[in-house]
Amino acid sequence: MSRHLPLLAASLCALTACATLAPLPVKPGDPSACSERRQDRVLFGMNSPDGPVSETQWQAFLAEVVTPRFPAGLTVYQAKGQWRGDSGQVEQEDSRAIDLIHADTAEERKRVVEVADEYKRRFKQEAVLIVSTPARACFAQARAGSRHES
Repeated sequence: MSRHLPLLAASLCALTACATLAPLPVKPGDPSACSERRQDRVLFGMNSPDGPVSETQWQAFLAEVVTPRFPAGLTVYQAKGQWRGDSGQVEQEDSRAIDLIHADTAEERKRVVEVADEYKRRFKQEAVLIVSTPARACFAQARAGSRHES
């Protein structure tokens, strides 16, 4: 079997190179449904020197800081962060992640940094992680005849 492994690997690579993703269910001829955007995932640790950030504190932060800067919408995830600490031990922390899909402008990028800076200030954090990627955002709309259309 081991001498056939390179052939199997090459075959798998060839097959996956030919694979295509299914198109998004966007109504044909509606280019306004898609736009070039930026996706920022912002990750927040929920531990602070004063103790864990409570759900009430988190909701207040969302309402007072994040939502006013991104009123069009966002997605929040509960997460568990993990990293290797200075001691060499793996450490874990309850976390929250926010996905922001927005125009790739200096003003929008500034707002993301303001969110991170305010979280660090408010909850005495050393760091907040921001992961940025270009994104093509499309609002997938129900096709004619689908069971979701009235």
